Amino acid sequence: MKKKIAIIGGGPSVFLLAAFLDTEKFTITIYEKNKTVGRKFLVAGKGGFNLTHSEPIDQLIKRYTPNDFLDNALLNFTNTDFRNWLDQIGIPTYIGSSKRVYPKEGIKPIEVLNAILKYLKEKGIIIKYEHTFSDWDDNSNPIINNKTIQTDYTAFSLGGGSWKVTGSDGNWLNTFSKKGIKTKKFQASNCAYQIDWKPNFIKKHEGTPLKNIAISCNNVIQKGEAVITKFGLEGNSIYGLSPQIREQLYSNSKATVFIDFKPSLTLEKIHSKIKLSNYRNTTEILKKELKLSASQIDLLKFYLSKESYLNTESLAKNIKKFPLEIINTASIDEAISTVGGIDLNAISKNFEIKNMSNQFCIGEMLDWDAPTGGYLLQACASTGVYLANYLNKKE
Repeated sequence: MKKKIAIIGGGPSVFLLAAFLDTEKFTITIYEKNKTVGRKFLVAGKGGFNLTHSEPIDQLIKRYTPNDFLDNALLNFTNTDFRNWLDQIGIPTYIGSSKRVYPKEGIKPIEVLNAILKYLKEKGIIIKYEHTFSDWDDNSNPIINNKTIQTDYTAFSLGGGSWKVTGSDGNWLNTFSKKGIKTKKFQASNCAYQIDWKPNFIKKHEGTPLKNIAISCNNVIQKGEAVITKFGLEGNSIYGLSPQIREQLYSNSKATVFIDFKPSLTLEKIHSKIKLSNYRNTTEILKKELKLSASQIDLLKFYLSKESYLNTESLAKNIKKFPLEIINTASIDEAISTVGGIDLNAISKNFEIKNMSNQFCIGEMLDWDAPTGGYLLQACASTGVYLANYLNKKE
């Protein structure tokens, strides 16, 4: 007789778990609290639909914190495996110039979602909409819409705390805590970071990108670009430093990051270009010799003393390592993702809740972190497939 499995949630972890479960062994039902599934999945597609990243798997697994928690899942279902599966269901992909993986040009996010749902429907998987989990009964059966659901296994993929409009509100945290499951409060990740800009600077440069830079924090370096906003800085070159920035904010109520305006040049080369330039005006040297943008030049001008700006050695050092103080993160609901949720010590290596047998948690509801660029979605997919394979073998 088939075992029953209830999957609670409606995001990518759920889709991949259901897709890889053996329907010869399980009767599979997905319970989604919204009227539709995949709402956050579609929101992610609005800014360029990064399905995964194409870098070698031994490099990709290093993008996640904590360092080794997701290794088994990611190695079990790699970025290449994910692309192959998408191709099998009718979604060919390509690698962009940034090495991020996208659906083939012309394929919209809703088409990706519909292809996945078509695959699940053909497998005979039932999706029940407007069905909300609230608690467990005394036998660890989930209570959904105030009714107990008799099931052999329950898998939760309830998401993090950002993008509340999609249903990813994190309200489940208290329910799990009451069951004695160790949790951590949600914090913003991959978000804008607040900087107390000088009024004259931000008035002139709000909305300006800082291109081809590198930003570092706690000796971790992230290349890319960032956008100057009234609030502070946002963009891929700072999102990837979220764990390091949060650590400093927690310890010191502030964090310091360092901008390298010319990551392709050594300090010595910059010093030489400034010193040997035929231009006498410092601003002209920065513009003509080093090709710095107006916003980069003004950052140096506005924040360095006159003496430091005009001193060749000091200026060169600040071009390579310009300090900026961060005073806060954006709000959780403005963040692309969150950390927090289920403490990893409460979960087995197979994603089972240690103090509740046959109850599993996958995806962003677990306390791990990754930068943008396809890494978040890849980990969600990989945890879903890993759990499916584990349950298939168990039965």
